Amino acid sequence: MARPIKDTPILKGKDAKVFEEKINHPRTVSQAEIQAARDSYDRVVSIAKFVS
Repeated sequence: MARPIKDTPILKGKDAKVFEEKINHPRTVSQAEIQAARDSYDRVVSIAKFVS
């Protein structure tokens, strides 16, 4: 039987401010980074064996 999932802690103070700033101003991602991520994904999918 699975153990219960604990509550997510609430961010306070500096951590909350940093989190909100990162959410409101995400960093830009270059096309090269996007392509690298897609290539990695395609490679994993090509070697993975998924069972239905």
